[in-house]
Amino acid sequence: MKHEDFNFKQHGFVGHLAEPDAGSDRAVIVIMGGEQSLLPGIKFAERFADYGITGLAVSLFGAEGLPDTPNQIPLEMFLPAVRYLREHKRIGHISVYGQSMGSIFAILVAQYIGGMENLILVSPTHVPFEGTLKDRKTMTGHSVATWHGKDIPFVKADFSNGKAGKYQKHPAVSHKVTGMWVAYYNAYQNDAAVQKARLAVEKTDARVLLIAGQEDEAWPAELSAREIERQLKNSGYQKDVKVVLFPHGSHLNGLMQNREREKKLYRMIPLIGLMYRTFGKYRKENLGYFAESEKEIINWIKG
Repeated sequence: MKHEDFNFKQHGFVGHLAEPDAGSDRAVIVIMGGEQSLLPGIKFAERFADYGITGLAVSLFGAEGLPDTPNQIPLEMFLPAVRYLREHKRIGHISVYGQSMGSIFAILVAQYIGGMENLILVSPTHVPFEGTLKDRKTMTGHSVATWHGKDIPFVKADFSNGKAGKYQKHPAVSHKVTGMWVAYYNAYQNDAAVQKARLAVEKTDARVLLIAGQEDEAWPAELSAREIERQLKNSGYQKDVKVVLFPHGSHLNGLMQNREREKKLYRMIPLIGLMYRTFGKYRKENLGYFAESEKEIINWIKG
């Protein structure tokens, strides 16, 4: 496996590439979150490379040249990333994989930059959100994303009660959810704001795979997956669309890192279960969902 690193000053984006030794005619742009994420994007890029697919993880924030936090992240930085794959690596089949907040940018890349063959959304949302400062509580009044210097329309979630991580019951679901889940759920009830901000997946011209847990603790991913599916159906979308829902699925879902190489990470899984309680409660099931997700994702890209 071959690796390359990219910095903003020299390349116009921050990223990490993992390429099969024999090269590949397929690539996936991996969008997870910040440069110092608990689950680094490069590890997911490497997992794609295990299957003979070049993976390019692009960081959204937290590195030199990038915003410090998820706030007003410029979509333009994906242009040189796509150009590198097409012109330097000569790859004609490019997909984009977005997980959690990365799902916002995966859709936007496919919509605004275009040319994505497959759009894979894991634990998605159907609208962008307001940006935040480093404390992840103070809202900025601006969108999490921009295009040509202008805010992408967004929906505001109210985190003013300071209980984003506290678990609680909610009448809309049977499992306990976090205060963050409640804030996002309430934001989704503002029909006018959602209609203005909704991500136009029907404009991506990509095959769409949606994966979500039905007991997501962090935000209502199943609601978003079904909403995106509904939008595509109502628009008469002509490309393939598939929705995969896991009954006891957590927010932590989708592709997982190589188990043999990342033994330290897998030893941390009990700690992850403390943060994502659905995962902790249904650990065996969720580990199985990782395997099922991986098959779905790889087959979707190679299909």
